[in-house]
Amino acid sequence: MNIERYKQRLLNIERELLADIARLEGEACSSGEPEVGDATDAATSSEGTSESLEEEALASRTLTAVRDALHRIEAGTYGKCAACGRPIEAARLEAVPWARYCLEDQKKQDEAGHVPQGGSTL
Repeated sequence: MNIERYKQRLLNIERELLADIARLEGEACSSGEPEVGDATDAATSSEGTSESLEEEALASRTLTAVRDALHRIEAGTYGKCAACGRPIEAARLEAVPWARYCLEDQKKQDEAGHVPQGGSTL
């Protein structure tokens, strides 16, 4: 496994997420500014703010997972399942480079209801 390649991918994802979070914070702030308009305008503005905040929350959770993966690289545990210790499948790491579990254990986590808000990493 080419750990350096995964590290670079994770660092790139981290930068993208930080930019997305900053953009979404700006959108949430600007859509919450008072405007002259009617109740429909207010509802549309409120919906936009809510959507931006939801996207920001998801990006923040993903950012946490990416940073955890970077810590696992530094600790020498990246690519090993946090539950069983077996290697995480290469295809899984390609799809979700911040994955903590092998596919089998991720399914167990999902079935047990331990899916973090925002959905599965399958």
